[in-house]
Amino acid sequence: MTFYVTTPIYYVNAQPHLGHAYTSIAADVLARHHRRRGDDTFFLTGTDEHGEPVADAARAQGLEPRAWADLNAAKFKALLPAIGVEPDFFIRTTDPEHKRRVQQVLQRVHDNGHVYKGIYEGWYCPRCADFKTEAEIGPGNRCPIHEIELTREREENWFFRLSAFQERLERLFAEQPDFVRPTRARNEAQAFIAQGLQDISLSRARLQWGVEVPWDPGHVFYVWFDALLNYYTALGYARPGEDLTARYWPAQLHLVGKEILKFHTIYWPAMLWAADLEIPEHVFVHGFLQGSDGRKMSKSLGNGLDPFEVLERFGVDALRFYLFRDVTFGADGNVGMEAVAVRYDSELANEYGNLVSRTLAMIARYRDGALPEAGHDATLDPELASLAGEVAAAFDAVDLSGALELIWQRVRRLNRYVEERKPWELARDADRSGELDTALVTLHHGLDVVTAELAPYMPATCALVRSALEAVPIEPIPPLFPKRDR
Repeated sequence: MTFYVTTPIYYVNAQPHLGHAYTSIAADVLARHHRRRGDDTFFLTGTDEHGEPVADAARAQGLEPRAWADLNAAKFKALLPAIGVEPDFFIRTTDPEHKRRVQQVLQRVHDNGHVYKGIYEGWYCPRCADFKTEAEIGPGNRCPIHEIELTREREENWFFRLSAFQERLERLFAEQPDFVRPTRARNEAQAFIAQGLQDISLSRARLQWGVEVPWDPGHVFYVWFDALLNYYTALGYARPGEDLTARYWPAQLHLVGKEILKFHTIYWPAMLWAADLEIPEHVFVHGFLQGSDGRKMSKSLGNGLDPFEVLERFGVDALRFYLFRDVTFGADGNVGMEAVAVRYDSELANEYGNLVSRTLAMIARYRDGALPEAGHDATLDPELASLAGEVAAAFDAVDLSGALELIWQRVRRLNRYVEERKPWELARDADRSGELDTALVTLHHGLDVVTAELAPYMPATCALVRSALEAVPIEPIPPLFPKRDR
């Protein structure tokens, strides 16, 4: 089995923030899980560096677009190790290899008769780099995403015949209901299609910062066509001297935020069909993380969650755990530092951390660090034996929060087992030595099972625990989640 997962590529017109960390960690958790299952896994992320928003941001800083892109792309790259994310490749749309392959694919779209030249006039959001339909215009003639006033644009463009794919897209959504997940995202995409698809701009004539149109060098490709193709182009040069396209394409899963749903669920499959390419298996559209008061995060409101503050106060694995514990993945949800602290204390420190500490300490104390040669307690077998399959099913549904809850149910069950068996009492009665051996082996086995499934979420912590469980002799380790000042 192969598993190819992608994040959206991130615009370099601003610095990394929590939303970027959220999607990147989600993709990393998925990739780590599938590698555990033995799947041939490839994980792609990167930066989107062309288009008007980038050129405008660079101009505001007194820089050329390339210099601005280099500056911020480095920041996005630096974020990844800080949050424990390990992609197989980091693509930049300014890569010469990407640009060459974009031109090849879109030349094919042209040669297949899916483009034509015309005049476009409409309402445009420079932050989205997107012309808005009437249904997408917010109150006050503003962009509903960026809340800025739209501008009226009129220019000669090359157009992509999106309307020609109306029926094929309708069939896709009818025949493959899980192409877009979750249900609310699929419904939104279908509603957009039901309005009737209009042809869309493929190129821009007045911009220079982009990939040149090979059949009309006075134009550059509209940034979204350049950017979307990264998922395909990266496979051609991610590993020097090797083309991975046949091995990994089509992608199994694109992770995207809901603000870019239209591009990934409608424009993207149509463009791939126009180039005679296979479409991805699934697009998963996650929600927005909001401030603790339910409003959009804002420095002025002081309601945001700064991922770098979480890293400093609680550590990288606590951030990774929290993001999928407090908010159901796929839904909007409120996040905040107080909620991080509560989860850290109540679940990471008191439940998992305490389970690890007690298990290792009791084996070290009562059996001098040697794991007894005894069978484990069969009463826990149904719950422990079924965990891997249940977690795998949740991951296949991209239910990262549900999978984590399944794991945590077993963490809590093992803690209850400690209280039920009371190994400290068994240790005082020589006649119950066999019961103590069974209890210790059961806890060691159970901890090994839950830690294996938890590892994609908290890789550094779980690697430490697995090493401690496999050590000879088994010894106590320092607290995994020491108490912190809030």
